[in-house]
Amino acid sequence: MTGPPPTPPAGGRGVRTALAEAAQRLAGITDTPRLDAELLMAHALGVTRNELLLRHLDDPVPAAFEALVQRRLAHEPVAYITGTRAFWTIELQVGPGALIPRPDSETLIEAAIEHFDERAPARILDLGTGPGTLLLAALDQWPQARGLGIDASEQALGYARANAERLGMSHRAEFRLGDWTRGVEGPFDLILANPPYIGTGEPLPAEVRDHEPASALFAGPDGLDDYRRIIPALPDLLAPGGAAVLEIGWTQAKSVSALGLQHGLLPAVHSDLGGRPRVVLLT
Repeated sequence: MTGPPPTPPAGGRGVRTALAEAAQRLAGITDTPRLDAELLMAHALGVTRNELLLRHLDDPVPAAFEALVQRRLAHEPVAYITGTRAFWTIELQVGPGALIPRPDSETLIEAAIEHFDERAPARILDLGTGPGTLLLAALDQWPQARGLGIDASEQALGYARANAERLGMSHRAEFRLGDWTRGVEGPFDLILANPPYIGTGEPLPAEVRDHEPASALFAGPDGLDDYRRIIPALPDLLAPGGAAVLEIGWTQAKSVSALGLQHGLLPAVHSDLGGRPRVVLLT
C-alpha cells in the first residue's frame, strides 16, 4: 500500500505549478513550451516523462530544475540539456557535436518499410550517421540486418558507438570515420542518408544555429552540394532490389529527384507528417 503523494514545502511550489510557470516563460523561444518544461522536469527528477505525468505532479520542485530552464531560455536544445532524444523505437544519447534527431527523419524509416514490404534488408549503409540515428533505428526494425555508419565527425561517432553498445547492437553495427561514400564497398540493400541540406544563406533558429554542428547543417548556396557527391555513387553501392532513402529540405524534391534520374535511378517522393516533401527514395 502506498502512502499519500509528497507535499510541496510550505510556501514553495509543487511540480504542477512549476511546469505551468516554466511553460509560460518558455513560450517566447519554443513552439513546444509545455513539452520542453515536462522533459526538463523529468530530467531533474530522474524519471521518464510518462512517470512524471502519472506520479510526480504533486512532488516538490527539484532544486536542479531552474538551472535547466535557464539553459533552455538561452536557446540550448532540450536534447543537449537532457542528453537524450527518442527516435522511432529507440532512445539515443546525444550531445554537442552531433546532429539532434528530428521526428521528420522518421519518414526515412517509414519509406524504407514501405519499399521492402514483407522483405527485410540484410545490409544497411547510413551516410552521415551522426549519433547512429537512422542506422540503429533500422537495425531495431530489422533484427537480422547488419549495418555500417559513416560520419566525418569522430565526436558524433563516439555517440553512435555508445548508443549501439547501450542498445545491444554493437555486434551488428560498425561505425567508421569517412567522407560520404569514399572507400565504401557495397552492395547494400538499404542506403540511408540525412545529409546537410540547408543553404549557407538561409536563416535558422538560434538553438540550431548556435548549438548544432554547422558541418551537419549547411551544404553550399543551394543546399545541394552533398547530394551532388552522394547520388553519383549510389548505383554502384545498391544491391538489386535495394533502395537509397535520402532526407531532403521540403523545397528540394525536384532537384534531388532530377539528380537521381541523371544517374539512372528512379525517384519517388515521400512526405512527412506535416505533408511536406521530406524523402526522395531512389531505386
